[in-house]
Amino acid sequence: MRRIVTPPERAGADPASASGAQAHYRALEHLYASAPINDLFASRLEITEPGMARITFTVDERVYHAAGAAHGTIYFKMLDDAAFYAANSLVSDRFLLTTGFNLHFTKPVRGGKVVAEGRWISGKRRVFIAEAHLTDEEGDEVGRGTGTFMRSRIALSGLDGYRLPG
Repeated sequence: MRRIVTPPERAGADPASASGAQAHYRALEHLYASAPINDLFASRLEITEPGMARITFTVDERVYHAAGAAHGTIYFKMLDDAAFYAANSLVSDRFLLTTGFNLHFTKPVRGGKVVAEGRWISGKRRVFIAEAHLTDEEGDEVGRGTGTFMRSRIALSGLDGYRLPG
């Protein structure tokens, strides 16, 4: 049975303002792209609605472990990032921090396009819980995870990569 959960209202934002939410999503996408770690990976973040995030990534031999498949750090990065941005899409004033993450590997990835989809599950004030799953080009699940994210003291507006369109 699929649960239906209503996302919290974002602090400091007018919940009726679709343009404000869209600006926040674009600023988070820019923040993701500006992170130096993402210079190492061919990936792209998309946030289309509150509490949902999608990251597309291309796996190739540069990220293999010695047995010829994607290293577990790739699974973690994509799943953590997708869950993190799903949660942070609901918070317009502060940067969230990952405080815990559980990861389950279900299939090795040897190459191609991989998609991580994150979804907010619960939390409305200080701590947020979000999950993510990872699928390969064939549509098979290759991994999944659940993370706990805490509101930090870091203002999003103070981060160089967080740029509101306009």
